[in-house]
Amino acid sequence: MKTQSNPTQTSPSTGEVCLSTMPLGWRHYRIVFTASLGQLIGTALATMVSVMIPMIQIVSHPELSSFMQGLMGAMDLIGIAAGSVVIGKLTDRYGYLLFFRLCPVMILLAAVMGLIWPTVAVTLVSLFLMGFAIGGEYSLDSDYVSELLPIKWRSTMVGVTKAASALGNILVAGACWALLLYWNAATAWPKLLWMMVLISGIMIASRIHFAGSPYWLAEHGRLKEGEAAAKYLLGDDVTLDLAQIEADEKKKAEEKSNRTGLRSFIAKNGRKIILTGVPWACEGLGVYGIGVFLPILLLALGIGHESPGASQYMHVTYSVKMTFWISCVMLPGFIIGLVLIPKMRSVKILSWGFYLSAASLVLLWLGYDLKWHAAITVVAFMLFELFLNAGPHLITYVLPPEVYPVKDRSLGSGIAACLGKVGAVLAVFFIPLMLKWGGVNLVLIVSTVTMIVGGLITTVFSSLVTKKS
Repeated sequence: MKTQSNPTQTSPSTGEVCLSTMPLGWRHYRIVFTASLGQLIGTALATMVSVMIPMIQIVSHPELSSFMQGLMGAMDLIGIAAGSVVIGKLTDRYGYLLFFRLCPVMILLAAVMGLIWPTVAVTLVSLFLMGFAIGGEYSLDSDYVSELLPIKWRSTMVGVTKAASALGNILVAGACWALLLYWNAATAWPKLLWMMVLISGIMIASRIHFAGSPYWLAEHGRLKEGEAAAKYLLGDDVTLDLAQIEADEKKKAEEKSNRTGLRSFIAKNGRKIILTGVPWACEGLGVYGIGVFLPILLLALGIGHESPGASQYMHVTYSVKMTFWISCVMLPGFIIGLVLIPKMRSVKILSWGFYLSAASLVLLWLGYDLKWHAAITVVAFMLFELFLNAGPHLITYVLPPEVYPVKDRSLGSGIAACLGKVGAVLAVFFIPLMLKWGGVNLVLIVSTVTMIVGGLITTVFSSLVTKKS
């Protein structure tokens, strides 16, 4: 393909604007909103499961074992890990739009299945299928935003898309609190799945009038379709950046010629894998391990109780109320992280985020062990969520592209994300078992050590990142 000059803003002769350099407009915000729903429903599902488990405990006879609690909490994460690989490969081969529409349909159908057959076994299958579709969402969301936004805004808007995950926690925690007060019956736990039906329905509606990735179409020899997709999404005066298409084609050719086996890649990039993968796995304990079992941990800490004589259901309802208030600091945490990214090295934000998260957990443990006022414990939990989301939860997502060169970036990012999900699954699975073996003290000690390990790994290997994020 022959390269032609592209307008940096507007071509005086044609009035056309280049997709890569055009000003930010309302159509870009629509794209970010549509893509962000995938991140939102991911954390919404995890929050819903955190409420569902203690409700099932009340009505299940015998109660769910620690193993079954861990399995139920981890099932959607297992699905996410599988879906991100399978759907990611399929979208590379068949295009974005089909799977961008199919994923929310799969979530809706899986949620309806759980509503029709409200048993623990069917719920486990439903959670896996929803997680599988969300895994596809996670790759598609960032791909759409990074390809359709002007270059100047891509990194920021990818971060904004990721920050939407905090809204999923807040909205669903608040909705669960209101619903539990309204229902006043633990047997209503399957009805929580209606929230997944609602969110996935909004996702489907937002994607009816959408288009495939213009650059994916162009790179697969369908330039006219790519140009039509760009105009459909962003306006009739928008043109593709042909230089970017050529650069992407050249990059893929170089990647193909330089491609090495997984074993040799790991041997060559061991230190980079440690830097990008181990902190992501440590972060998974805080985001998913503690996140999924937050209502149960609050009950174990003694700050999820309404009054000594209240029913078990009311204790759960009160713990969900406290979960909502603690979740409200997640979004400010993301905002702080986004503000710091242009001003500080990402590894510095990451390491300090881990250390401050660990300090917050120490304060939390002291408040519990020394029987301080419950307000101190709640504040410590809020500080933990604030620092976790400002640092590890945000930065582990953007660190791999800084560490790996272009030819290794895709595989390196995939390995880091895989290690992150492995850490999340292990954390979710073992927290109920740790509560059984050593109570909340063991959970807090292991969590604190994990945060410190994440910070130390980042500090020791920080020299691998030379540029600012």
